[in-house]
Amino acid sequence: MTTRLIEVSNTGSGIATITLSWPERRNALSIAMRDQISDALDDLAKDETLKVVVLTGSGSVFSAGFDLREFSSDDPDVRDRLWPSSDRFHHTVLRFPLPVVAGINGPALAGGFDLAVLCDIRIASTAATFAHPEQAFSDVVYGPLHDLVGGAAARYLAMTGYRIDAEEALRIGLVSEVCIPELLSSRLTEVATDIARAPREALIRTKAKVLRRLDISSETPTLDL
Repeated sequence: MTTRLIEVSNTGSGIATITLSWPERRNALSIAMRDQISDALDDLAKDETLKVVVLTGSGSVFSAGFDLREFSSDDPDVRDRLWPSSDRFHHTVLRFPLPVVAGINGPALAGGFDLAVLCDIRIASTAATFAHPEQAFSDVVYGPLHDLVGGAAARYLAMTGYRIDAEEALRIGLVSEVCIPELLSSRLTEVATDIARAPREALIRTKAKVLRRLDISSETPTLDL
């Protein structure tokens, strides 16, 4: 039996929520979790009543990034699935045809930082922090971050691995709002409700414009983003 690492709530109100639910592993983006997020988004894209998705984390961390244990695994199945799963995950989040709002409840690190960046709107709790610690040993996903905050800030974050807090993230335009942790859930609901007032067809067209502006091929592998 496959362990569920995410929770999906879709009440039919036009708003669905995906919650990363592996707090004991700091919501690490393992192959299994990435595939579950991708599958959930593929399913939600088929819902003709849906208008917006909220994506957030459980516990005190948004996501600490990829599960590093898988990179050192000797299991050939893990090795074979590692990058195809990553490529699918990044593009499924980025190319979801409707708005995706990230509710960043705590640290968003490495791949968790990327996940927040791949969403359309980011609302952070004051407990949120952002960093690319993998800068010390691996490539960093750069392009989508550059599109959000510009070259100077993106290079600073990608090349140093420095951690910034929510207020600094707000200052550089990485997040749109910051609120205290106790208000994050209600604020996410308010923003999603405001988005959902728009016609679905208009939201789809706007998201398509966003993707055209990014000019990122759907064939681009993770390490070339």
